[in-house]
Amino acid sequence: METSHFSALQTKHAGLERQIEQEMSRPLPDDSLVTELKRRKLRIKEELTDLN
Repeated sequence: METSHFSALQTKHAGLERQIEQEMSRPLPDDSLVTELKRRKLRIKEELTDLN
């Protein structure tokens, strides 16, 4: 089960990275949205690190 949880977290992390890239490529990116996405991505990264 831990492996599937790890995989799910990796997928979420990659999805957040794509969302951040998309938002940053807009002419006027929403800074508050980018900040929130980065926070969520960091939380997932920390959880992934704890699982290793």
